[in-house]
Amino acid sequence: MPEGLWEIARPLLPLARVRPQGGGVANIDDEAVFAAIIYVLVSGCAWRALPPCFGASKSTVHRRFLIWSRAGVWGRLHQKVLELLAGQGLIDLSRAVLDSAHVRAKKGANLQVRCPWTEASRVPQCTSCPTRTDSPYASASPQPTPKTASD
Repeated sequence: MPEGLWEIARPLLPLARVRPQGGGVANIDDEAVFAAIIYVLVSGCAWRALPPCFGASKSTVHRRFLIWSRAGVWGRLHQKVLELLAGQGLIDLSRAVLDSAHVRAKKGANLQVRCPWTEASRVPQCTSCPTRTDSPYASASPQPTPKTASD
């Protein structure tokens, strides 16, 4: 995780819900979950292939990602990082480019990426995960490994 990103993100995260009846298990540390989410987003790894070194299960990390997404954390984090970069004179927003991947596809646009014989999607699955060796799109290059506490 980039240095200083956690300090920016921490105040943006919603407070954990407290169960009215009490009990349950203690929440996994937000910082560990945040690091796991960043790992998945940066590496392109599937949620189910999340390495156990983060100390949180894949379902916990994914659930917290969904909760934080619905709370608007990622948009606010992006805005905060842009503000910090602009404040230091490291970014010039006078010119910007809109990536077409973020524009909603029109009705029927999805049919163009389907195989005409099987109707299966031609879009390859995750290519960054070392656990997915059965894919013809799997990369032969070594993958980054997360740092452990002993590093």
